[in-house]
Amino acid sequence: MSTLTADPDREVRDLLRALVSIPSPTGEEQAAAERLVEFFEANGREAYRDEAGNVRAPADDAVLLTSHIDTVPGDIPVRVSEEDETYEPPVLWGRGSVDATGPLAAMAVAAVRTGVSFAGVVGEEVDSRGARHLVADRAAPDAVINGEPSGWDGVTLGYRGILSGTYVATSESGHTSRPEPNAIQDALRWWSRVEERFEHDPYEPTFEQVTAKPVTVDGGPSDDGLSVEATLDVQLRVPPAMTVDEVRELADAEAAAGHVNWHDRVPPVMASPRGPVARAFRAAIRSAGGDPRLLRKTGTSDMNLYAAWDVPMATYGPGDSELDHAPNERLSLPELDRATAVLEEVVERL
Repeated sequence: MSTLTADPDREVRDLLRALVSIPSPTGEEQAAAERLVEFFEANGREAYRDEAGNVRAPADDAVLLTSHIDTVPGDIPVRVSEEDETYEPPVLWGRGSVDATGPLAAMAVAAVRTGVSFAGVVGEEVDSRGARHLVADRAAPDAVINGEPSGWDGVTLGYRGILSGTYVATSESGHTSRPEPNAIQDALRWWSRVEERFEHDPYEPTFEQVTAKPVTVDGGPSDDGLSVEATLDVQLRVPPAMTVDEVRELADAEAAAGHVNWHDRVPPVMASPRGPVARAFRAAIRSAGGDPRLLRKTGTSDMNLYAAWDVPMATYGPGDSELDHAPNERLSLPELDRATAVLEEVVERL
């Protein structure tokens, strides 16, 4: 491919640097979103922000290229290292360079060059409200490529789902010498039973297991002193072999004295490695001189929500996901160039 020369792709590098230079933590994406709109308009494309704050650039729906605009908080001074003894130059440092402004910039440039639809969504790092709005508000495209770091030669086909809830227990107040368990003990015992139910098998891949994690715990006497109250916020990651409802039922069955208020559920997703999107990526990566890697991630992404469209899809983007949210987040610019060219060829093949 002519676009995979050693010459730097100045367009995508400039857009990445501009976007990374604009702080865009969840809830504060407006300035970065407006910069994206300007990019599309400067290239003769219609673009606008929808009711949720997403950037929409509708065009050929043979493929929808989409990634998230928001980042986690954290100020990492933006700089490009041309000469560095540790990192292969040039490297761009900055919050979001990997998760997921690098993939976002590559998607935007590839969408302009190929004429397909684009969406930059908000809120992915918290509640995926942008992706939820997108799925509810528009018709399904023919295929979806979601933007998250996979490495230029990697393609992510699967993510675990997530089930989040709060265990709530209340007991009568009493002297701590009494043998009856109080609400705090009830909450801790429930969680111990849940962990036993989903005990990790060291010989089975994490992707294929339920991971149970407590997030926050709070407990103590009520304001009036007449009872003891306890709350425990939890998250359970759900593998594709199970449904969110199955995991919820198993966790509910362990609740004796208290009850669980489940407030967030995202189903797992696993795309076929033989589907048209996966095949196009394998061919494009090989064309660029790479050995394609098919990945499964233990976390959750907006791709889980796009599965509601029931169309071929995959997740792709430059960057090392080990640097997600890290204080030394950085992206190789030659890798950004390669990923952008791979995206262009994938779109052409689809």
